[in-house]
This record gives sequence, C-alpha cells and structure tokens, in this order.
Amino acid sequence: MNIYLDDYRPCPNGFVLAKNVEECIALLEHAEVEILSLDYDLGWGRPTAIEVVHYIVENKRFPKTVYLHTSSPSGQMQMYQLLAKHAPTHVAIHLGPMPI
Repeated sequence: MNIYLDDYRPCPNGFVLAKNVEECIALLEHAEVEILSLDYDLGWGRPTAIEVVHYIVENKRFPKTVYLHTSSPSGQMQMYQLLAKHAPTHVAIHLGPMPI
C-alpha cells in the first residue's frame, strides 16, 4: 500500500489518501506500506504529521520509502531528523515531493 497524507493537495494515482493523522495511523496499523508521503500542516488546530512520525518510530512501522512533500521547512526538518535517527538503514527518506 502507498499512503499520501495531505488535507489539501490531490492524491496521486496509486495512493490511498489520508486527510488527517488519525486516518494515516489507522492505515499504517493494518498494512505494509511501500511509500508514505507526508504533509506536515494538516489544518488549523489539527495535529501535524510529526504525530505520524512518532507513531512510526515508537511502533517500528517504517515504510520502505518516505517523502516529505510539505511546504513547511521547519516541519520537514523535524520529521526528517526523527526518521533519520531511528529508521533502519533500508528505509529511504526524501526531503521533498515524489518525482513526477
């Protein structure tokens, strides 16, 4: 399964859309994930994708590839640093969106 977490952008073909942290975590709990693409800000007053990253790290539910497609530079760095510190060496982490 491929997951695209974003509250605004359209979901790419071949991905399941999660519009919030809760939906994303529910998908991560029940499936092997090949590609996970994360936006950071998910709506005013809503939890951010750093909560998803914490879930991944704490539960060792690492996808094979992670893209950080957010437009928030500080959110992107927070997610990247936490993933890079804890991810197994086979997990690819990309600072930016998926290539077209």
